[in-house]
Amino acid sequence: MSSPIGLFVSIAVFVNIIAAIWLIWWTARGSAKQNPQETTHVWDGDLTEYNNPLPRWWLWLFILTIIFAFVYLAYYPGWGAFTGKSDWSSVGQWAAEEKVASDALEQRFAAFKGKSLAELSKDAGAMSTGRNLFALNCSTCHGSDARGAKGFPNLTDTDWLWGGSEDTIYQTISQGRNGVMPAWGPVLGADGVDQVVAYVMTLSGKQASAELASQGKTRFETVCAACHGIDGKGNQALGAPNLTDNVWLHGSSTKDIHETVTNGRTNHMPAHLDRLGETKVRLLAAYVLSLSAKDGHPHDGQ
Repeated sequence: MSSPIGLFVSIAVFVNIIAAIWLIWWTARGSAKQNPQETTHVWDGDLTEYNNPLPRWWLWLFILTIIFAFVYLAYYPGWGAFTGKSDWSSVGQWAAEEKVASDALEQRFAAFKGKSLAELSKDAGAMSTGRNLFALNCSTCHGSDARGAKGFPNLTDTDWLWGGSEDTIYQTISQGRNGVMPAWGPVLGADGVDQVVAYVMTLSGKQASAELASQGKTRFETVCAACHGIDGKGNQALGAPNLTDNVWLHGSSTKDIHETVTNGRTNHMPAHLDRLGETKVRLLAAYVLSLSAKDGHPHDGQ
């Protein structure tokens, strides 16, 4: 908490407590000298408010509330930057509760230590937890069914940008990935982009101008093959997609491909190891591994 804000909070707390003390004093002052039947408040001719004092038990509740406020402020944060004798904070409590939950999770899955992701992916208990972790941490981008969306990979097939082996999936989730497709528009020019787009479309069996595709082949081999390979089948070490299949991360229309070649693309998969810990990341990786095997697809490291 910054000094100005801390000072503001301290003043606000102090003023509120003093105001409460003053209110009790003001309402109780001289009540013993007043005749309860005396009043100066009359409405509608017969609606009368008497000067009866507050009941003692009610008055003591107010006093005890003020005493409680001072005790509370001595032990817990309330006077601006003063943390109190207990040194409590919401962040500290969250960290303590998170540690308890993490320790319980570690203990629960202690029996799975040393098991491969493939073995974990066949354990119903591990996958139940993995499914929940996926829903909480991954479904926002990849969808609740893990089938992805435009710009976010489908995790239920066997098409992998960075590889589908156990080690690669674990590394992707734990350390994250950054995929960058350079913008080739300034290099190729408008005609060059049209030619490369035509050639790329023919690689996956799409219809395109044969003349443009023929010209685009030479350009592709010059500027694109370094990442996607001379045959267009991609390079998982670089996260460069296979252009010969029908899986298109950013769309397969002529307009989408033209946009990709012209302006490039950037994809970011955040790292989860520091936030989730080793055990949760392994369970997530095992769950993702299981998704592509649901239809009998082998874990072939694509």
